[in-house]
Amino acid sequence: MAVARGSGRPVARHAAWRWATGQAQLVLNAGDLGEILRFYRAVTGLTQTDLGALLGYDKTYISAVELGKRSVDDVGSRRRIADRLRLPPHVLGITDTADTDHRAMVQFGESTVRLAEIARQSGHATEAVAELWPLVARLEARLEDGHTEREVLRLLAQARVGLGVALGNVLPEERLAVAVRWTGKSLPIAHHFADRAFSSSALRMHGNELRKAGMRGAAVDRLQHAAALAPTPEARAAVLPLLARAAGTLGNGALFDTVVSETEELLDEVEHTSLFNPYSLHEIRLRGLVATGREDLAIGLVERAPAPSMAVAPQWRVIQPITVAHVRLLADDRDGAGTCLEAAVGEAARQRLPHQLQRIMRAAGNRLPSTCDAAAHVLDRLRQEMAA
Repeated sequence: MAVARGSGRPVARHAAWRWATGQAQLVLNAGDLGEILRFYRAVTGLTQTDLGALLGYDKTYISAVELGKRSVDDVGSRRRIADRLRLPPHVLGITDTADTDHRAMVQFGESTVRLAEIARQSGHATEAVAELWPLVARLEARLEDGHTEREVLRLLAQARVGLGVALGNVLPEERLAVAVRWTGKSLPIAHHFADRAFSSSALRMHGNELRKAGMRGAAVDRLQHAAALAPTPEARAAVLPLLARAAGTLGNGALFDTVVSETEELLDEVEHTSLFNPYSLHEIRLRGLVATGREDLAIGLVERAPAPSMAVAPQWRVIQPITVAHVRLLADDRDGAGTCLEAAVGEAARQRLPHQLQRIMRAAGNRLPSTCDAAAHVLDRLRQEMAA
């Protein structure tokens, strides 16, 4: 047990996320102060004497409150208890400036996460990063200070995932481990909540960042776990395209084929999204066939791409032509590949996607040196901007 700086009072800081469990929610919803104190002692290991020292009461008074023989009715005392236990004041029936600020922070944070995701999906990942950095910093500072309210922890996990995914768009390959780290930091919170949908979503995004960073086996493992936890067909449809891509990257043709087959069966059952749609799945199939040594099948499919739908995210205007160009080069179609890659360079520059520029450089290689040089030039410029 630590001691509050300058106060001489013990502060239990080791029972992390004590207010975020399902049991804690039941206790807090009941609003009984005695029950709240008993729960706090149970999760922190404090004695009644320790808790009394923390709250400024003696052991006898704490015992009386816990047994319902004494009540704490004045606003000042309840506000002090809420502060010492790291609870929002409204939990103890107090509405004041601090509580209003807490509620506003949560509402603002939820709005920021939603708007950042819209920005990223619209091809503005840099703006998403700029919005999420300060939110994550503020929430982590609150967590470090011992505030572990359920809604704050959930918001922090969502913000970490959003930040990691946005960074995965704007960072070059050699720095993608940063995106992995941020999405990975959401997993302990998701696991703590024991919410299948929440855990599946966090694992899905983390798994995709692992794949992009080259950690293929771990990516497949996380994505298979996400698929197993997915509570609805819609949630499973969100995972399967990413799992197919990771399986292809790993070179696991059997898993790739199985996942693609299931994904295509769901196309008529589930509403299409920016990832789950025929256009995106065609690119995933092409890339997976090449990665699993079936270039001839990819060449045969390259001309059969469906038209992009309204659901397709702007990033796919870069991702899809790079893959198509790769397949065209396998078929020795340099002109067709060059046209695709030139368009991809311009779009990657507009959307500031260094990872995709690196893919363009690999695809162009020595066969399309001018395109490779153009992509390298844009990539250098983006790196200079990031360094600044």
